[in-house]
This record gives sequence, C-alpha cells and structure tokens, in this order.
Amino acid sequence: MGDLSEFSFKYRLFLKTYPWRRIDPVPWTPLEKPLRECNVALVCSAGFVAPEQKPFDDSIRGGDTSFRDIPSDVDVPTLVESHRSKMFNHTGMREDPNLAFPIDRLRELQGSGRIGQMNHRHLSFMGSITAPGRLKKRTAPEAVQRLVDDKVNIVILVPV
Repeated sequence: MGDLSEFSFKYRLFLKTYPWRRIDPVPWTPLEKPLRECNVALVCSAGFVAPEQKPFDDSIRGGDTSFRDIPSDVDVPTLVESHRSKMFNHTGMREDPNLAFPIDRLRELQGSGRIGQMNHRHLSFMGSITAPGRLKKRTAPEAVQRLVDDKVNIVILVPV
C-alpha cells in the first residue's frame, strides 16, 4: 500500500479527515460444502457497466449507491468503467477489466472444476461512496437478497 504523500494536498486532507468506519470483528461464515460444489459470484466496486446499461451517476453527492447486474456471459472487453474517483489511475482496469472484475479467472476456475459454478449474474457498484447511509439502508439489502435468491455460496468482493 502507498502512503498519503502520493496524493495532492486536497486529497491528503480529505483522506486524513474522512470518518473511516471500522467493522470489528470482521464477520466470517465458514463454507458448508466443498468449493467444487459452490455457486460463486463477483461483487466489485469498480463502477463497471455492460454496454447497454446506464453508467453510474458521478454527480450524486456522496456517491451513486445503485448497482448493476453483470451477466456471467458478458464479453469482458465490452465492459465500460465509470468509477468516479480521480485518486487512482484507471488505465489498467480500462485496458483489462479482469484486473477489477476477474470474471475470466472465475470462468477458468469453473472450467477446471475448482468451483461448482459461477452465478448467472454478478454485481457492480460504484466505488468511492463517501456517504454510505443509502447504500447500507436500501441498496445493500436488495443486492444481498438477489445473491440469496440465486443461492450463491461464495461472494468474491473486489474493492476498488
């Protein structure tokens, strides 16, 4: 991990004064069946959308707390990254969305039998949500319910 000196004064000040939240202890649920029998989904905060989907709205104060369903058969090069943060270089994940949404790696794990199956959909959120109240109260429960309804056993969270 880098240090704050990498950022401009404006961003260093923001990061030093931001009211970071801590979850302690981190929740943990052991697997109830072997990985090779599990349904696996990706959840990322890279702000990816499929070509036919509406981009995330970077004008919403505190961040766009909506999410997008990304189908498991998505053509990876067609994913559009719409992350609002200017605090990191987006070039790598724009060139290869698998860096932030490793769906091709998940396909390989399914093909090799390491996982039972990949879920028919995955979820993409906007990162850099500085006012997470709406996310926690409205959006997260809806997203979790979709994964529960899909009988997902494992979620791979890829924060950006």
